Amino acid sequence: MVKQITTDDLRRMGGQEGIILQGCGGDPQEWVDGINELFAEAGILLNGSAFKAENVSLFQNGELTCLLFPFEGVQLDAGRLAVWRIQTHGQFGGTWLSDHVSNKLGGFVQEESPVPAKPSMELLGHDGNIFSIMGHAAKLLRRAGMAEQSEEMVERVTACGDYYKALHIISEYVDTELSDHTSPQKSQKKKGTDAYER
Repeated sequence: MVKQITTDDLRRMGGQEGIILQGCGGDPQEWVDGINELFAEAGILLNGSAFKAENVSLFQNGELTCLLFPFEGVQLDAGRLAVWRIQTHGQFGGTWLSDHVSNKLGGFVQEESPVPAKPSMELLGHDGNIFSIMGHAAKLLRRAGMAEQSEEMVERVTACGDYYKALHIISEYVDTELSDHTSPQKSQKKKGTDAYER
């Protein structure tokens, strides 16, 4: 039931913590049972909590078979565990997940968050009131989880003082008939009004 992972999987566990035991040959289930018993007797596991085999991960690091016991889902006395880890380091090679990844694997991989898709809006059908158009676009952006872009757009539109330029600024943030699908630019060269005529 213990799942097998790679060191690359470990590097994607940023924000998690656990204890890694090194040199864990043999049956992983026996290790899980043994550690649960040992930690319960030492007062490390509290209130009857225990590591579940399906939450424990096995991985190879060079010649060593290692087991990761994640802290999520168990109640621990962190102080007692820290003392145990130091006292038994020669036997188990215990190390924290964060230390192991930082010192032996080059650190955690920073996952890039996907860029949210721009919401779509038709300019046609609005009454021509720039504040109405801007308000509708701002609402669409907030609904799409783009509150920061919504505020930035409102700030730029209210400062520009030109109806056609305002439409083009709005079209940088939401997809409209005028959008050219480029990223919003905070500073933009001034264009003549004839640039917006169709």
